[in-house]
Amino acid sequence: MNSLVPLVGLVGTVFVISAVARRFGLLAPILLVLAGLGVALLPGMPTIHLDPEVVLVGILPPLLYVAALETSVPAFRYNLRPILLLAVGLVLFTAAAVGLVVHALLPAVPLSICFALGAVVAPPDAISATAVARRIGLPRRVVTILEGESLVNDATALVLFRVTVAAAVGQAVSTGGIALDALREAGGGLLIGALATVVVGYLHKKIVDPLMDNTLSLLTPFLVVFTAELLHASGVVAVVVVGLALGHKWPVLMSAASRLQMEAFWRMAKFLLEGTVFLVMGLQLRSIIAGLHTPAGQLVALTAGTLGTVILTRLLWLYPATYLPRLLPRVRRADPPPPARVPALIGWAGMRGVVTLATALALPLTLAGGRGYPRNLFVWLAFAVILGTLLLQATTLPALARALRIPPDDPSADHLAEAGVQNQASRAAAVRLDELADGAPPAIVAQLRALAERRSNLAWERLGADGRETPSQAYVRLRRGMLDIERETFRRARDEGRIAEEVLRRAQRDLDLEESMLERSSE
Repeated sequence: MNSLVPLVGLVGTVFVISAVARRFGLLAPILLVLAGLGVALLPGMPTIHLDPEVVLVGILPPLLYVAALETSVPAFRYNLRPILLLAVGLVLFTAAAVGLVVHALLPAVPLSICFALGAVVAPPDAISATAVARRIGLPRRVVTILEGESLVNDATALVLFRVTVAAAVGQAVSTGGIALDALREAGGGLLIGALATVVVGYLHKKIVDPLMDNTLSLLTPFLVVFTAELLHASGVVAVVVVGLALGHKWPVLMSAASRLQMEAFWRMAKFLLEGTVFLVMGLQLRSIIAGLHTPAGQLVALTAGTLGTVILTRLLWLYPATYLPRLLPRVRRADPPPPARVPALIGWAGMRGVVTLATALALPLTLAGGRGYPRNLFVWLAFAVILGTLLLQATTLPALARALRIPPDDPSADHLAEAGVQNQASRAAAVRLDELADGAPPAIVAQLRALAERRSNLAWERLGADGRETPSQAYVRLRRGMLDIERETFRRARDEGRIAEEVLRRAQRDLDLEESMLERSSE
């Protein structure tokens, strides 16, 4: 029982702090990190050690998987150029710049391990950026670019980290060997992801039990990562590939019951995993500072130099990456250049997170020939970059978005597109109803025809809403009151012994399902 207390405490803390953040309109990731820092500094608190394998194999895969499931494949493909420029080009640029700066400040430390530190701090976090971006309502394309970058950049950074660490510990590394390793990891990840898509997609089609569908979905990212690691391929690439492909095919892979249950399951899992990650990052402070023995002046210079380089390289990279490709007429016609404030906003959304911390903890204990180096200092620098980008960039990103006057997506455009497609879908449904109506009771056919018409009207009503209650909103309000009294009637009958508990639960499930549909209609 005692072994479960810390886990329950973590989940309970995530719950309380997230509730406080939502109540006061604050950013939960920042509060969770600060809470972890506060707890870590309390006298008598035990030192918590985070196993990097737990993060890279146990926490990162499901978070990447659910993020990939929710990512639009057409939008990802449309934004592939900026995504790759950030996820590959910027990671390499940042790693090189940080490595050179740290080596200049610590000339006695080999350049290879300095580049390894650069690989550690180079990738913005898959959790931090999108959690903040969605919370403050950034435009959809900005969010897509940030999500796509954070899905791919971990693979780039991890490959670079492995290569630089191999060089630092004395393994023979050549340019051809580096290229071959990168090709093997990325290509192997693509192949494993593609094969997993075929296998898992086939299983989802054959499975009819929602519980079994959910179990398979939970196992998928772990099985893919384990397979990729066994074959020395990139597990990150494999998970992203299978997540993108399966998410794009969800409507035809499984039943409605499975999709509804799976969405609820992954929402809860994502909430708990993300919250726990941010909290645990803060809790690492005690173990990180315990091994620091660097003079204060040098520590400040190294921390400021590393953090400043990480922030500046992103800002410096964004403008050439945004505008130079558009010098080509074909690119400019397909994707006109955005206002200068857009790359400024994306440049400021470079928060680091748990992947940076996990790879820092995976730094080697010694270098080639058993030579020592300031490993504890390097871990501190990685932690300082995480903390600095979260506190500096994440807390000011909402104000920057307002100051730059980045216009949010126009909801009327979404409503107009939805109304057009819903009208088309309703007409198609009416035609199918006529084809299937032979022998059906006329009253049922009329009821279904009215339902299709109401769904079409609901989409158009959203366009013309001017603050007054629309007919559909009135329907939702009245029907919700009816559902409440129906539930109460069934509950009273159960208490009086007129129906069994199983009857109550069956009726309650049907009523809850209808109310969930009402909530969707009222959005």
